[in-house]
Amino acid sequence: MLFIDSKAWTVRGHFQLGVNAVAERNLFWDLGESATGNTEFNADKEWLEFYAEPGISFERHLASGSAWFGKVSAVGSYTAGTDAFDASNIGSVTAEEVYLGYRTKFAGDWDIEVSLGPRVLKLGTGMLIANGGSDGFERGALKLGPREAWEKAAIVQLTGGGFKTTAFYMAPNEMPSNDTKNLLNGVDLRWDGKHGDYSGLTYIHVLKSEAAYPKAAPGGVGAPTIIPDARAKLNALNFYGKMDGLSGALSNLSLALDIAYEWNDRIDLRAWGGRVKLEYAFTSQPWQPTLGYSFQTFSGDDPDTTRIERFDPLYYDGSPSTWATGSKSAMVFINSNVLSHNLSLRVTPTVRDTVTLRYSHVRANELRSPLQFGQATRLDFSDGLSTVVSGVTNAHLSDDVFIEYNRIVTPNIYLTAGLSISIPGAGIISAAGGNAPDWKGGFINVVFNY
Repeated sequence: MLFIDSKAWTVRGHFQLGVNAVAERNLFWDLGESATGNTEFNADKEWLEFYAEPGISFERHLASGSAWFGKVSAVGSYTAGTDAFDASNIGSVTAEEVYLGYRTKFAGDWDIEVSLGPRVLKLGTGMLIANGGSDGFERGALKLGPREAWEKAAIVQLTGGGFKTTAFYMAPNEMPSNDTKNLLNGVDLRWDGKHGDYSGLTYIHVLKSEAAYPKAAPGGVGAPTIIPDARAKLNALNFYGKMDGLSGALSNLSLALDIAYEWNDRIDLRAWGGRVKLEYAFTSQPWQPTLGYSFQTFSGDDPDTTRIERFDPLYYDGSPSTWATGSKSAMVFINSNVLSHNLSLRVTPTVRDTVTLRYSHVRANELRSPLQFGQATRLDFSDGLSTVVSGVTNAHLSDDVFIEYNRIVTPNIYLTAGLSISIPGAGIISAAGGNAPDWKGGFINVVFNY
């Protein structure tokens, strides 16, 4: 929505509205009752989610070619009914992006941009730095997840010749009920080619944090130990890259690679994770099908060592199209001590319609090692269901199938619907005492974006 467009000023209005209806059956394979004996938790749920995000942005153009810019926006969200994490009829209004910045050119074609204040920032493919805001619980809108901006952000970006350097100092927008007071900084170096290919390297340092880690019991026998303030002083190095637009018979093939290594000398931590992803587009065929395969893996804590090998996924993008480990299983397991083989098939019957089928085979990396439940590293779940499973004796966790339909109703209105099922593997069935039902669910949502 363009309010002012002159030589000196550009002012735009922004508005986004989302409505989502969700139904779940046998949530979390009904582990609430079978694994913990909690008969109060209802494993069948239906709820509605809503959010609205109004905002306004401006750019003040200077005669020198430089510019001041900024944005102010807020998110109001609400859940009607009781969601998967037992939050009922609750919501909140929070600030989203509230930043001021300055942009100018120097040394020929190079641009430098500096901004201060809450802002969205995603680095690489979103393996570690993407989702700066928390949703669900007392904020509502668990599935829609409208909050993305970092609560505190100082960002400097230098761009030119296909290269971008981003330096950052940030704190996430955490919920009051689970504020672990994280603060991090780092730098990202990225190169973008002309045909969609790219490569980059991100370094992250956690300056302070009260987030805890679970550590496997010696030999995997017994309950895990919870290490307080374990994330503080964590270091992470993440390489990401993609080759696209190859020649000849491989012209429709893309290959992407992500690798991350983490270390923290304060608690003797060494951990790793990564993904390889291939996609091939049959552009000459009807509906232009795209077939994809990816394998992703994140280290778990080895119960036979004193060192900590648990991978910390930090603030990853957990949507099914990016870094979710399984469609439904991603609501249960964070990206730590899990691996998955993933297949996808996407077809476009019309320019407005897309149908995607996804399958994930999910396994544990380490047996008898903690598998963490819940959103991010939250250490409380729902009535009586522990956030940390001590481990499994069989690596097979689940097989997830998800079919999703997307329609561009108008250039500003988007419809999405999906059905999914998670079939428990031998590891989950054993943890449930020998019997666990299939977890099924569906949703339909509409998002208005102006």
